[in-house]
Amino acid sequence: MFEKPEVLTLASSLAAHAAERQSAIARNVANADTPGYRARDLPDFAATYRAEDAGALRQTRAGHIGAPATPATYTVSERAHQGTLSPNGNSVSLETEMVKAADVRRDHDLALAIYGKSLTILRASLGRR
Repeated sequence: MFEKPEVLTLASSLAAHAAERQSAIARNVANADTPGYRARDLPDFAATYRAEDAGALRQTRAGHIGAPATPATYTVSERAHQGTLSPNGNSVSLETEMVKAADVRRDHDLALAIYGKSLTILRASLGRR
């Protein structure tokens, strides 16, 4: 009867994507001096969410058939290289990683804001403050 609203699922997915992407960025920064290391990243959340949701069945209860029971996992892949490689063959640019980290922080803050406001609306609709 009381199922998780879609907006909370979306906010939760955005937060999980941001956490996984931040982890990939941290690995890139940690391997900035590793010879031959190639920078890795996740696809944009909007593209991932649309592809995951496009025409597929959704499981809203445990008894539903044909829908996956677990949420999608995000796959980290090698980022398309832009510019020149370092002399040791490394493709990590610390400047690029810092910009991407700021984008991830913004996405995570957005997910938390959506989650918080949604809970406030739900509490208000139940007559609680």
